[in-house]
Amino acid sequence: MQNSAITEILVIFQERKRAVTIHVVDENGLRLPAAAVKVKQISSDFPFGSMISRTILGNLPYQEWFLKRFKATVFENELKWYKTEPLPGQFNYTVVDQMMEFVRKNKLIVRGHNMFWEDPIYVQDWLENMTAPQLQRAMKSRIKSVMSKYRNEFFHWDVNNELLHFDFYKKKLGPKATLNMFKQVHREDPLATLFLNEYNIVERCDSNASVDSYIDKFKELKKGGVKVAGIGLESHFDIPNPAFMRAVLDKLATLKLPIWLTEVDVKRDLGPEKQGLYFEQILREAFSHPSVNGIMLWTARSVGGCYQTCLTDEKFHNLPAGDVVDKLLLKEWQTGTKHGKTNEFGSYSFRGFLGEYKVSVIYNHKVVKSYFTLGRGVETKHITIHI
Repeated sequence: MQNSAITEILVIFQERKRAVTIHVVDENGLRLPAAAVKVKQISSDFPFGSMISRTILGNLPYQEWFLKRFKATVFENELKWYKTEPLPGQFNYTVVDQMMEFVRKNKLIVRGHNMFWEDPIYVQDWLENMTAPQLQRAMKSRIKSVMSKYRNEFFHWDVNNELLHFDFYKKKLGPKATLNMFKQVHREDPLATLFLNEYNIVERCDSNASVDSYIDKFKELKKGGVKVAGIGLESHFDIPNPAFMRAVLDKLATLKLPIWLTEVDVKRDLGPEKQGLYFEQILREAFSHPSVNGIMLWTARSVGGCYQTCLTDEKFHNLPAGDVVDKLLLKEWQTGTKHGKTNEFGSYSFRGFLGEYKVSVIYNHKVVKSYFTLGRGVETKHITIHI
């Protein structure tokens, strides 16, 4: 077995799982041996989700496929400024409202993507010729509009997208543009975790972006009095380099901030089989790093297919990348159901993935059901069931 595979197993064992001991006692507190115990994991505490677009609305087969696998999501373009305010002062949240209804109904957690995008291609024409004061007023209006409407609903916000590669707002407003964005967004929604989001950090470096330049940006914002609470890595891969990924994640971990892979995909021109192969490498490397707190896939289906990686065909039959998701998310990274009996001390022990559990105990024809949460911790979690 290669060292990387051994590391993966050890990290998952230590960071993604925890020991549990269930004690079964009678009404007098006496421990009961030979009680039948059934434990089932009903949810995971590791946020693993996929991007959706408006095409999921009203599409019941798509919704069924999605909800079987994911409890977290992010919108493709619908929340971006150029979509919600295409003309000055003309706000339109119709589609966002419909998507949020789907999110609320199914109790999903959702990332806010994005508040501002430095790429001038995605900046409305009417913003381009504004003076600095005019642009600042428009940005303040954007923040207030979207955050007052959806306050406390988006648990993350990508405040400034791709600021290492592009600089529309920096050119217009000066070097403190991003600093002021974060301060204003935090004032409007103090509970949201605020992110920078960038590509070619974990995939590979380029002339504009590297792990060092990204770290410098976080330090710069911290020095300016802003708490950037999360590190967003877009993760648009061609052929991944797991060793490079690991080194980058290790270096980013020195910031002691949660790391999210926010837009994971693999280029379509590699073909479905290689996409599946590389998808698995990426997901394993990310999940086995202790500082990675969540993974979001950039895999929404639309009428024309997907941005780069499709998990299914148009009839929602899995493609190779979808098979990888099912293998890892629904099988390998789930505890599933455990059966056993308490030992002579009235205890039943197992090690399970972090998340929510349902436990059923049967003793002398009596049945007791209970629930517990398994969170991070090095010590054994002890659960006492009275029957």
